[in-house]
Amino acid sequence: MPDNSKMPSVSSPLSVAGLQETEQQRKSKLHKAIAASAMGNFTEWFDYGVYAATTAYLTQAFFPGTLGTLGTLLGFAVSFALRPLGGFVWGPLGDRLGRKVVLATTILLMAGSTALIGVLPTHAQVGVLAPVLLIGLRVVQGFSTGGEYGGAATFMAEYSPDNKRGRYGSFLEFGTMCGFAGGTAFVLLLQQLLTRDEMYDWGWRLPFFVAIPLGFVGWYLRHQLDDTPVFNEMADEQEKQGSAWDRFTSLIRDYKRPILIMFGLVIALNIANYTLIAYMPTYLQGSIGMTESDSSILMLIGQVLMALCIPFFGALSDRTGRKPMWWTSLIGLFIMAVPMYMLMRVGFGWAILAFVILGLLFIPQLSTISATFPAMFPTTVRYAGFAISYNVATAAFGGTAPLVNDAVIGETGFTLFPAFFMMGACVIGMVAVWFLTETAGVSLRGDEVPGEADDNQSPVSLLGDSGDDDPEYART
Repeated sequence: MPDNSKMPSVSSPLSVAGLQETEQQRKSKLHKAIAASAMGNFTEWFDYGVYAATTAYLTQAFFPGTLGTLGTLLGFAVSFALRPLGGFVWGPLGDRLGRKVVLATTILLMAGSTALIGVLPTHAQVGVLAPVLLIGLRVVQGFSTGGEYGGAATFMAEYSPDNKRGRYGSFLEFGTMCGFAGGTAFVLLLQQLLTRDEMYDWGWRLPFFVAIPLGFVGWYLRHQLDDTPVFNEMADEQEKQGSAWDRFTSLIRDYKRPILIMFGLVIALNIANYTLIAYMPTYLQGSIGMTESDSSILMLIGQVLMALCIPFFGALSDRTGRKPMWWTSLIGLFIMAVPMYMLMRVGFGWAILAFVILGLLFIPQLSTISATFPAMFPTTVRYAGFAISYNVATAAFGGTAPLVNDAVIGETGFTLFPAFFMMGACVIGMVAVWFLTETAGVSLRGDEVPGEADDNQSPVSLLGDSGDDDPEYART
């Protein structure tokens, strides 16, 4: 008889070593996908953070005059005007060609358009051409962002284990908040190192150049990844048929309900987001009289605390479900908006406390975006459904929020308007949440809307008992 003791002990692909290697590879891919998605969001929101923190400097450089601030905020809002077009173009392409190739393209467009702002001539140098060029770059940035965010969230959701989609998906929003805080922090650092005149003269340009290395790092990370397992599975089974136009027409024809629900959720999300994050520096300086440095310090403290809480609330949503998180946030903001805006008037310390409270009430929404929104559509139209629904609502009600707030306050002197604006948005969000299907723990595979058959089940029954990080195990 042969001596079996001398035969190789690890020849079977199902050996323990083989399984451990497979698990390590899957975790490695998941972590790379998280980094690649979060880096894109960091780059996108670094730009918005810098733009918001440098509003005063941009106003003098590009929009001198009595209505200068409105011109600068128009530059902020117009970047959202092209986001729906970006969603219409990039979304169906992402469903047809794959998530990876679109995301690698959009991050380079975003980084390039952001960096070019730093070399633009000013109004004093070339007159009206200066604001025209600024608006043009904001349009390019908005067009690329129209495909960036929906694709990154879809990419993250499809790579994540079903029972931990909230936990891993929250790192996309962690990148968002860190990007905004990073932009604010960089501007604050320059304000400490340079004189006020130097900041107004040339110092404001420096933060925009940081987008160049950020963009290349994000492109490299995305270029190294394969497309998502969920997308590849559909391609292998040849279920992904038709052109990008076919994807778009199918979305509009067959998925009106999730489009409308997402539209309502995004109205609530983005009015709160852009009122609290993007407009707050302008509000603090114009309506309360804070200095540029004090408003930057307040924003940075609040943004750092918000970023630290995002992974916690994302993981919590895997256990409680997405809907309870949204209910908590919307009701909390509705109740606390007016008292906290009144508290901001008392003094600097109280303003920090008020902003932190509102920011932490907002986080349960923000932390669950990448777990909630991609799960509202099947794989075949997921990228397009997210990108188009999200960006149309964002363009109409998100990017315009700073402009609306500033215009109303300037016209009426009613400095509590941002609080009531958020309250109205919360009411719309509550109506949408009522009709939202709970998808915590539900698989994203296939060509059916996730979770519709299990709408009456509790989140606990959907999640099961497994704590395994392996995506294949969690979806079996």
